Parts: sequence; C-alpha cells; structure tokens
Amino acid sequence: WTHHPTESKNFNESVYVNGFEPERRFGGWMRIGNRVNEGHAEAQVCLYLPDGRIACQFQRPNIDHNDGFAAGGMVYTVHEALKHVSMEFAGEFMVLDDPNLLRDPKRLFAQAERIPGKAIFDLTGVSPVHGGAPRSDNQETMYGRDFSLGHFFQHCRSVAHIQVGEQKWDFDSFGWRDHSWGPRYWTNIYFYRLFVANFGSERAMMLLKITGRDGITKRHGVLQIGDQYEEITDMDIITEWTPEKDPHTIHLAVRTAYRTTKMQGRVIRLAPLSNRRKVGDEILKSRIAEALTQWSWDGLTGIGVTEYIEFLEDGEPVGYPM
Repeated sequence: WTHHPTESKNFNESVYVNGFEPERRFGGWMRIGNRVNEGHAEAQVCLYLPDGRIACQFQRPNIDHNDGFAAGGMVYTVHEALKHVSMEFAGEFMVLDDPNLLRDPKRLFAQAERIPGKAIFDLTGVSPVHGGAPRSDNQETMYGRDFSLGHFFQHCRSVAHIQVGEQKWDFDSFGWRDHSWGPRYWTNIYFYRLFVANFGSERAMMLLKITGRDGITKRHGVLQIGDQYEEITDMDIITEWTPEKDPHTIHLAVRTAYRTTKMQGRVIRLAPLSNRRKVGDEILKSRIAEALTQWSWDGLTGIGVTEYIEFLEDGEPVGYPM
C-alpha cells in the first residue's frame, strides 16, 4: 500500500527488508525507494555472503507512478497487510572480494565482477507493527520531518533464498522490515546510529540515536520481549573505531520502563556506502556505513545490521568519534 505523493520534489516512499542467519553469520537487505517526482526509484540490494564476499547492486531505474514497488529487477509484494511480505531481486550482482571498493563508486561500477543471480526474502511478523503517520502537526517523528514523515517497522521471521552464479544459500531465521514515506534527502541527516538485530523469535531490538544540525540528540527505539515491544526511555552508546573511522565494536546501555540492560556488538563485515547530491554549485556528501553485526545480550547471541549515517564536512564524518 502506497501513499499519494506530495508536491515535494524529494518525496520518497520506500520499503526495506532484511534477514540474517546467526550460525553462518550471513544474510542481507533490500530496499526500493520510489522518487516519483524525480522520475526514478532507488533499487538497492546488499548481501553478505558466507564466504566473506559482498554481492550488491545499486540502481536508479525510471518510474512514472507510485502505485507499487517494482523497479530494477526488484519486486515487493504484500501477501497479508502488516503481517506477511516478500521482496525479490533477479538480475546482475556486483560481487566484491574487497568491500573497500565500495568507497569509490566510480571504480566500483567500472571494475566489480558481474555475476547473475537472485535473492528472495519472505518475512512474517513476530512482533507488533510499530509507528505510522503522525496524528498532529507538532508530533515528533522518528527520523525528523525532513527525512520521512511516516514510518513503521516490524521484527519478522525471515526465510531467504540467495543465488549468485552457480552458488546457492538458504536460511530460515529472523529479520526486520520497514516502510516510510515523505520528503527525504539522505544528506538531511546530520548524523545517526541505527541498530537492528534479532535474538530468536522473542528477543529483538531496534535502537536509534539521531543528532540534528541544531545539536539536539534524540533517542528512539524498542526492545522486543516476547511478542511485545518496550519503548526505550534512555540509551548510551560507546563506539570503538577502525583506523578508517568505521565502527568496529559497539557498547550499548539501554533503559525501558521495565528494565536496564547492556548489549555489545562486533562488526563482522562492513559495506562502506555513500550518498551525494548537488545543491546549486555545491556537492553535499554523506557516508552510510552498513555493517553486518553480531550481538550479545543477557547471554544470548544475535545478529543484524548496524547503520551509521553522517554528513561529511571537508571530507570528515561529523559524528566521529561519538
């Protein structure tokens, strides 16, 4: 179900799914973002393969409507509203032995090995749906009104089939999905840290710390306990960094109305992505670090994706080393 686009040039409506298997520590994510007022979609897939490679594709296929999500060989299907969805991609992957090639998009598209394949993620909710559209003009939204007006998400059972060339992998594990709509430029984010992970069917987390250009920091998110969400009331983050200023190890302290707990995450593999747009004569750039991450929480081991987005000023990430 899509929404009627506003007149904003940068209106975006996007759907995202992921799934990861903790035993072999692999999985991936897919996203379609419709930018119908700009005449294109963003079709993105990133798979962290069991052998250490990354298989990915990033496209901007032309679209002329916002009636569904199908672009660039990617299709999103709602089987049962707010309960069961799937997304699949069939086409050509760029397959990378060294993820650092992602730091230079020009070299990436020129040099990456191209291999045909497909990926299917089938997701069924194991938690409530969290979020939606604001009910008043002054209601706070999760990411801020200049990034997405409406947004909801859900932790899920995630069943996946992945094929890259002649190699095939399957898993039946857990993941997460979201759906957002409203005006969006990636460079509108000053900096944020997003953590999403599953620890089986009855434990999961989605945590966000976001800082605006006004210096105000907000903390949002939930812990899934059983089949219910607990809203967080506070969160502290300590990040350990690589020499390339990428997140390596994350320490979280989280409080809800019912508990205080700690978690530790260690990055398994990182996809160093970026975004740029031109405003007048100026080129604005952001870094988007997408990290497959293994977590420990109360003796449980989980897996998911960590996302660090931050605006670049003079080539430097503004949130580092926070």
